[in-house]
Amino acid sequence: MPLVEKPDNTGIEDVIDCILKGESSLYETIVRRYDKYLYKIGRSYGFDHQATEDLMQECFVNAYIHLKDFEKRSTFKTWLTRIMVHQCYHKKHQSKYKNETYEIDEVYEDTPPAFFSSQKEPDEFVSNNELKYNLEEALLHIPEDYRMVFTLRELNGMSIHDTAEALSISENNVKVRLNRAHTMLRHEIEKTYTSEEIFEFNLIYCDALVARVMSTIHALENPHIRDQLL
Repeated sequence: MPLVEKPDNTGIEDVIDCILKGESSLYETIVRRYDKYLYKIGRSYGFDHQATEDLMQECFVNAYIHLKDFEKRSTFKTWLTRIMVHQCYHKKHQSKYKNETYEIDEVYEDTPPAFFSSQKEPDEFVSNNELKYNLEEALLHIPEDYRMVFTLRELNGMSIHDTAEALSISENNVKVRLNRAHTMLRHEIEKTYTSEEIFEFNLIYCDALVARVMSTIHALENPHIRDQLL
């Protein structure tokens, strides 16, 4: 039974409105809700755990600074994902994505992510004691363009439309890259593991990240520091 996620903006827009009115402590809600998605993005770009945490912190802080710029044209998850992808992408290299034209199998917007096979909600999942090293290595051997589409669509459960928007590519390119990624990985991953077991962000790390992000945000309440970053 495919995992059905709750609508991304459920309750988040109200939280954002409160934060913009001065209740900065509520930003912790956003960090805890989206940290696991950003972690998978950072690891899929090939960054180690510490570098990924640093990128996540930068992403959350940048999102907080520019929260007033979120115009609700897309979901907040997509908006936040674009910030994280931009940071990872430019940290690693400056080359641009290329357009591909390949024969593709039919992939539709309502086709459920193939690897969301767990019946548990993400928040109910209890992470394993160690990462599935062999699967992570297999995923990291996929070319980056395909790996990122796979991560956003299959591991983070984003729609084809939102994946295309987050990566600034066409929906057709999403379908192409997703099919190629399936060809490379599906048999090995699906036979043993669920998506939640890949690049799992343990709750122990989550608490530490939340503390770092909120500490920075509290510092930003000092107008002199905030003006330097804007």
